[in-house]
Amino acid sequence: MKNIAKGITRNHAPHIIIVGGTSGLGLALALNHQTLGWQVSVIGSSAAKITDINSQHPAIVTYVCDLTEPNQTQTLLDNLSGIPFQRLVYSAGSYTNERIHYLNQADSDQMLAINLQAFEQVFRWASSQLKQQYQSLDASKSDRPSLICIASIAGTMDYPYASLYAKSKRAMIATASAYRAALIPYDIQVNCIASGYIDTQALRDLNDGDASHKPFIMSTQAAVNHIMQAIDDDVELAIFPRSMRYITSALNHLPKPVLNWILRSKLDRAK
Repeated sequence: MKNIAKGITRNHAPHIIIVGGTSGLGLALALNHQTLGWQVSVIGSSAAKITDINSQHPAIVTYVCDLTEPNQTQTLLDNLSGIPFQRLVYSAGSYTNERIHYLNQADSDQMLAINLQAFEQVFRWASSQLKQQYQSLDASKSDRPSLICIASIAGTMDYPYASLYAKSKRAMIATASAYRAALIPYDIQVNCIASGYIDTQALRDLNDGDASHKPFIMSTQAAVNHIMQAIDDDVELAIFPRSMRYITSALNHLPKPVLNWILRSKLDRAK
């Protein structure tokens, strides 16, 4: 684990920490912030991905951490305590297609740990750190301290037959909203991102190498642009693309029995 406190304190560039930042959308956000002049630290579970980033992007500071292990996660957070940062993004996530595969114990434990338990652990730590920094931060509006989490449009749907993934993302959305309200007195911004399908390697791997059939799928760069705009505009819950936002909104306005019938029928056909 790298000790970067000395380097960070000597550099007046804003510092961002991205949990789950070694691939996909997290890495894209890391590289985008780097081009904007931010100091970037990323946390990931894959030593191979960390090695690749160290080779290709040596200015990015990297940490290996298994978020399914609370003690390991806490050790990392303890080591990061006291290192100034202005923005933290929780982009880590775990997904199992429960429409195709019955949820086993290992998948259940991993999704719950990464999508909810580690998220809460990291957000609790990050909000405490930013509150401690609050009095000493002399930041412009563009450098306003912020916490961002990457949820999913699946979490915006409320129905009994939702998957564990969707329920954990819905809990993430609710938790982020509570933090947003709680941190208003500290002028700390909290934003939650609920996107549709993004054409990442992880999604392609889940679909035999090609995810182009997914409805309204967008490129990683398009997703990054949406997220950066949502942060700039301080949107509490950014749902995109627009087409899927309209569809989910319409579905949520249906009578609950109708919505349950539609989604349960879809689930039964998929199995």
